[in-house]
This record gives sequence, C-alpha cells and structure tokens, in this order.
Amino acid sequence: MSLQKLLAERVERAGPIRVGLVGAGKFGSMFLSQIPTTPGVEVAMIADLDPDRARAACRNVGWSEERIAATRFVDDGERLAADDAVEVVLEVTGHPAAGIRHARASFAHGKHVVMVNVEADVLVGPLLAREAASAGVVYSMAYGDQPALTCELVDWARSCGFDVVAAGKGTKYRPHFHASTPDTVWDHYGLTAEQARAAGMNSQMFNSFLDGTKSGIEMAAIANATGLTPAPDGLAFPPCGTDDLPRVLRPREVGGQLHHKGQVEVVSSDERDGRAVFKDLRWGVYVVLEAPNDYAAQCFRQYGLVTDASGRYAAMFKPYHLIGLELNVSVLNAVLRGEATGATESFRADVVATAKRDLAVGETLDGEGGFTVWGKLAPASASLAMGGVPIGLAHGIKLNRPVAAGQPVRWADVDAGAESEALRARRDMEALFRAELENAA
Repeated sequence: MSLQKLLAERVERAGPIRVGLVGAGKFGSMFLSQIPTTPGVEVAMIADLDPDRARAACRNVGWSEERIAATRFVDDGERLAADDAVEVVLEVTGHPAAGIRHARASFAHGKHVVMVNVEADVLVGPLLAREAASAGVVYSMAYGDQPALTCELVDWARSCGFDVVAAGKGTKYRPHFHASTPDTVWDHYGLTAEQARAAGMNSQMFNSFLDGTKSGIEMAAIANATGLTPAPDGLAFPPCGTDDLPRVLRPREVGGQLHHKGQVEVVSSDERDGRAVFKDLRWGVYVVLEAPNDYAAQCFRQYGLVTDASGRYAAMFKPYHLIGLELNVSVLNAVLRGEATGATESFRADVVATAKRDLAVGETLDGEGGFTVWGKLAPASASLAMGGVPIGLAHGIKLNRPVAAGQPVRWADVDAGAESEALRARRDMEALFRAELENAA
C-alpha cells in the first residue's frame, strides 16, 4: 500500500501526523519548506536554542504568519520530546551529546525518532537502537541523507538476490583536504570568506564535509546498518565516475581497488591532479552488485547496465540527494508502517579522531571540522583495540601527550575530564558489543 494512501487513511482516522523538529538549521529548513505542500503532516513544535531564529527560518522557507503563529517554539529539545502534541521527533542538531539526550527523552515518552544527527548515531547508535526497540518505537536514519539512500540501494540489491560488493557515496576529495581547517576551507570550495558569510555558511561544518570526517561518519553509519565493513585503513576515495563503478569498486583479486567484497567506500569527483572526474557521482550514492549466475550476467548486458569487462559486476546509483526535502519519507514510514528508512543494527565501524598536524601537550581538541583533528573511518574492532577517541567525543578535551600528524588520538593521549552522559553512553555501547567483536575477530 502506498504511503499516500496510508496517510489519507490516517488523517481520516486520527488527524494529521504531528512532528516535533529539534534544530532549525539548513536541513531542518529544507524539511520545513515541504510542510505547506504535504497535507496530513503538521509541525506541532520546533525546538531551537534560539526560537526567534527558528521563526525566521520558517519565514525564509515561505511559511505564512498564520502557520507560524499556530506552531509552538521552545528552546529545549527534551521538553519537546515530552509533549503530548508530538508523536515523532526529528533530531537535526548535529551535536552528538544533544542527539543522545533528545533520543532518550523521546524513547521515554513513546516517540519515534528520525536521527538526522548521524554524528550521534555513529557515536552510540547501536545502543540507541536497542533502547528504541525496548521502548517499542522506531529509530530511523533520515531519508534524503546519503546513508539512508545507500541503505535503500543495499536492501534493494539483496532483496533481488544479488551479492553486494560495495556501497557508498561520492564526494569532492583530494588527499591534502585532510589538513583543511576553517581558515582554508573556502579556498577549496572556490569561495571567499565574505561570500560564505553572506550565504550563512558555517566554516567548521563545511570543513567537515571536505576534510574526510563527514564521509567517514556516513560510511560508518552505513556499515553499522547493513553489515558491510570498512577496509582496514579506512577510506581510499578512489577517483571514479558512474561508468567505472563496476570496474573500480570490485575486489583487488579480480582487478578492482577494493580491499574486500562487502565494503563501504567513497568515490572522489576529483582526479588526484584536480581534474574533474568524467560523469562524477559527487552528489549521489551507489551500490555495486555481482551477478549470482551466468543468466543474470547476460541480463545485465541485455538491459543496458554498465558492467566490468567480465560482465558479472554492475552498479546502480542515484545521482542526487535532496536531504531535508525528502525527510517526509522517514516520517511517514515511522508513523504509518512502523518502519525505519535505514536502521543501525550493530557496531561494525567507527570514526577515530586523527591529528591534522603535529599536536602538542596541552592543546585542546576542537572536534569535527576544526583545526586539530579529522575523523578517519576504521573497523570497530580496530578502534577498540587501539583505544581510539571517537570523533564525536574529540571536542573540548586536552592532550596529555603529543600526537604526530596523521596519527590517531587515543584515550591514553587525552584528559577526558568529567564523565558526561555521552561518554557514559559510549562506554556502555562499547561494553555491549565488545564480546561480539572479539568473537568475530
């Protein structure tokens, strides 16, 4: 049954779906822009540290003053989660510790959660998923964001009976981007700092897209939801266009560049010398699949799929994603079907804080997209074995030992300070899955 038919039945039976939005930044604004044209979905409350900014965001996306007046604005996401007017919570803050608090408050009050905050999901998502299941609510990735769209392609491929060889997304990448800071980021985007400020673009957030951190976080989320795994040394970012996906993203033993079959990987839209990749996938997602038999391989060719030379490896891809404009799909699936659009299941991948330059004793880490560290994808077992500091906790803590450029930051290298809810949750999650990882190894 289609979502639209289910929604019409729901509205007739119980009125519109009532959404609570936590965080009215760019992603949240894109979601808000769709509400006036989505009959049957209403935003009951919006929580933002600056409610007036949230009201301004609503005006900016075209909301009428009447709609704004009918919406409640608060400055506390936990208060929103507890309110009876809300049945599904969208966590869009991008702040890991806040995401954990808001998710748990939502579970405690029987609310579904769409976790747009992939930073929180990668930090402790496997634990939150189990807490949601115990509470009898849905804990979902955000449709429109690349992790959920990639998970959808993986699910499609497996449901059709294909082996998934690789899955992931595209991005703009060159090796020196790992050292990028908020002071250098706009040069790489071809903007001036003044142009970026005028557009309301946050330099640290955009730097996390560029320095490899966001790619590592999103691939960890996909791995933890699908069972695919990272290469031992993290992401390689091979330059690759859509025509070459089945050739490049196959295992090395058959001529490709993958460490192993069943891997997450990000492809670059830039060649290493800066030239644009032909038919790049910078804004999209992909899955590479293998024909299970000769007949299926013949069908690949007969129906025009681009394959490798053997004809057995092919790719399907989605060239664009519309992030918040597509978020209603998660809302409707959670409420009407009780299903997630991508769901964390286990702890298979992690993102470890890695020094951007030589770091000295006494320096304070400034987290995702900052001046000191970037987030490198790693197998979860390797992260635990090295005692790596996850990028989601690498903020506001001081080094007690020097760390050389390119090296992981370990818990032994830092003074973690007072124990926070986020740190406790992370330790609980590690304890929950440590035995499972040791057995798998």
